[in-house]
Amino acid sequence: MREFIQYSVVFPCILLIFCVVPQSSRAVDIRAIYGRVAAELEASQKTKVATEAGIQLQRNKLKQQLKEMRAAVAKQEQELQQQQLTLKQRQQEYSKLTSEQANDAELMNNLAASVRVSAKQLQELLIRSSRTSLDRQRPESLNKILNADYFPGLADMQQMAELFLTEMKQVGQVSFQPMPIVGLSGINKEALVLMVGPFLSVYLEEGVPQLLRFDSSMRSLVQVEAKLPWTVSRALKKYLQGESDIVPVDLSAGAALEQLVRRKSFTDRVQDGGVLVWPILALAVIALMIGLERAFFLKRVHDNTDRTMGEVNSKAIQGDWEGCRKLVQGRKKTPVYNVVRAGLRMRHEDRDVLESVLQEAILKELPRLERALPLLNIMAAVAPLLGLLGTVTGMIGTFEVINIYGTGDPRMMSGGISVALVTTMLGLMVAIPIMLVHAFLSRQVEHIVGDMEEKAVVLTNIIHLHGQKKGDLPHVSTA
Repeated sequence: MREFIQYSVVFPCILLIFCVVPQSSRAVDIRAIYGRVAAELEASQKTKVATEAGIQLQRNKLKQQLKEMRAAVAKQEQELQQQQLTLKQRQQEYSKLTSEQANDAELMNNLAASVRVSAKQLQELLIRSSRTSLDRQRPESLNKILNADYFPGLADMQQMAELFLTEMKQVGQVSFQPMPIVGLSGINKEALVLMVGPFLSVYLEEGVPQLLRFDSSMRSLVQVEAKLPWTVSRALKKYLQGESDIVPVDLSAGAALEQLVRRKSFTDRVQDGGVLVWPILALAVIALMIGLERAFFLKRVHDNTDRTMGEVNSKAIQGDWEGCRKLVQGRKKTPVYNVVRAGLRMRHEDRDVLESVLQEAILKELPRLERALPLLNIMAAVAPLLGLLGTVTGMIGTFEVINIYGTGDPRMMSGGISVALVTTMLGLMVAIPIMLVHAFLSRQVEHIVGDMEEKAVVLTNIIHLHGQKKGDLPHVSTA
């Protein structure tokens, strides 16, 4: 390959010489040219060898540098891998620490939130506690803990624990001490108050126990306008005066007292019943008047006739009819004596006629005895029907309210429900006594009718049995 390169260089040179040099001098100078060419060729060869040696040296040097660079790159790659591994470990450690920090922060936040919730509950408890009337600033001592920017510490938790324990101890205490209260007129005054934990607060005013309730807005005990049952008032008075060891308490811690205060009177319930209450009350008034009138009337006409009729029967047996007439003459209002007088007038008739006359007299007395009793029976049937009508109208009003406003606020439906329940209650309250009164009066009428029938039968038997022996025979019809 090298010889080919040499000949490829020499041949053009020779050709150039032959073309340039004239033919005459070609033969003379060929050797000189060949010598120069050979010298140049040798110089070129040396240059080539030197160049190749330099190239080889440079190549070796570059190879060495490449090797060193590769070694350096490998070392750097190894170091990079080591650093990446270290970075990965550091990242894992950082993630772990970050997670632990987040968990710690969450725990601390939860702890702070729990403390604030407990502090809020404790503050509400203190606000509702009747003992706060002695120290009105107790609830405000927890405001610092309730601040969202403040982190509660151990001292704050200790303060809360002490407040909780103090309140728990006071729940089980019975105290009797002077305290500021607010009377019914709104005037502040001081009174000797008995406090049984959160269950009872009471004081004596002119010898009468007066209940107190704690008003959280005023931070003071306020007198309650509620009438206590006689037994409860008596027991409280004895306890306050040291005459008894038994005291009634409100175990609901105020709920029963609120119910006692908010308890509606009969007038308030009647006003809640709507328009149909008035017809029911009118029925009650009319029925009461009729019942009283009938009761007094039947009491007046239902005389004790046994003793008088015994004398009448004795005189009839003796045939003293004039004496019988005088015994029953002045008692015209008594139905029994009216029947007896009718029988004495017809004593000369035969038995059938006499019995018919007596029966007619009894029937004549019945309308006077049963007057207004059917009306009472009708009222007893109409009163619950009016209550049922009020129930239906009240429920219709309730459903109309639900249709307009929905069921979000139950107080919107209270009006219709009050009408429905109050009218039904009043209807039954009126109907049941009317039915009882009607049954009682009907029984009285039956008793009077039975007494009339008994006395009529006895008189008939006496007239026909003893009148025959005395020769005072009744008139016998010849028909």
